Amino acid sequence: MPEEAIISHQPRHRLTTRVWHWINALCLLVLLMSGLTIFNAHSRLYWGEYGANDDYAWMAVGSSDRIGYLRLGEMRVETTGFLGNWQDSEGRTQKWAFPGWATIPSHYSLADGRRWHFFFAWIFSLGLALFMIRSLWNRHIQKDLHMRGEEWRPSHIWRSFRDHTKIPAIRQSSDKPYNVIQKLSYIGVIFILLPLMIWTGLAMSPAMDANWPFLTELFGGRQSARSVHFFTAFLLVLFFLIHMSMVLISRPFRQIMAMITGKQGKGASR
Repeated sequence: MPEEAIISHQPRHRLTTRVWHWINALCLLVLLMSGLTIFNAHSRLYWGEYGANDDYAWMAVGSSDRIGYLRLGEMRVETTGFLGNWQDSEGRTQKWAFPGWATIPSHYSLADGRRWHFFFAWIFSLGLALFMIRSLWNRHIQKDLHMRGEEWRPSHIWRSFRDHTKIPAIRQSSDKPYNVIQKLSYIGVIFILLPLMIWTGLAMSPAMDANWPFLTELFGGRQSARSVHFFTAFLLVLFFLIHMSMVLISRPFRQIMAMITGKQGKGASR
């Protein structure tokens, strides 16, 4: 049998990768939306151990009677109709930081938001741990994400980045092994951003702070951990938007089916 035919029957994504991908997608969506509910309870971010209304916040979403705004340091941007001051489905003006369509639950309830957040946080953490163990066991990380020596060269990284700005190259990449930009992106998300979300989440917990105070000290205080948690969530949303853009450009139906069934055309197993 020709080598191409053998490769075509290999799964593009292993079963563990596919299962984790969809569970992770659901968990991150719920965690993001319930996290915005929690943020609505106090829509300000600080550095250090403490933070309250009278303390300086490096980021804040607020509103007056008619204007919503986002403040970053000393820079203030009006966000009326989207953040801080918006209308609900019944035409009533609301002053939560994030609108109801972006939160779980859609009405303001800090208690319910925390329940959703903590429940899916445990599923997400367990899934990430099992995925890492399985990926080491089946050598997915060593085979597909390992950076070879020449791939660390700035010229190689720059060439791969330029290819990611060309639609034909993006479409062809779906049938090829991970390139250096994909490797760096997935390594950064799986081994840096996702664990950072877990550790900063634990650092904000009063119970964990009482038993493992080194966690909050590691981030410079509970409010610093909250700021890092929020900023990391923003980076994950940015990664998701770029990821979905690449999928839409490079044969979306084929890509989605590959993540559901594992089937592929030519290319390396992942």
